[in-house]
Amino acid sequence: RGWHRIRARIGAGEPLDTVFRGRRPTGEIYGPELEARYPGRDWILTRILWLGGLEPGFNRYGPVDTTWRYVYIHGSPDRGVTGEPASHGCVRLKTPDMIDLFEQVPVGMRLLIEA
Repeated sequence: RGWHRIRARIGAGEPLDTVFRGRRPTGEIYGPELEARYPGRDWILTRILWLGGLEPGFNRYGPVDTTWRYVYIHGSPDRGVTGEPASHGCVRLKTPDMIDLFEQVPVGMRLLIEA
């Protein structure tokens, strides 16, 4: 929560449903077969907006630091959970919404995340 900036835009030009681990494409494309093979995987798909907190002690520096905790806005499976806590602090969006947002925000843009 709180004020953040877009620290990095990751995945431009990658195919829809590209799977990412450690902010790098794995070479996999998400689908039912891949999900069945890895049922417990935390899927990060299509694009990533890596966030940087702007409020010292709240979301910047120390154990609460958004960047150091690798908190993103990222794509998720269309039938995945969105709108409720289900990840490690990330904001999950369905693929069309992630693509739309990704195309609109530059690195450095400030945003307010409210619960």
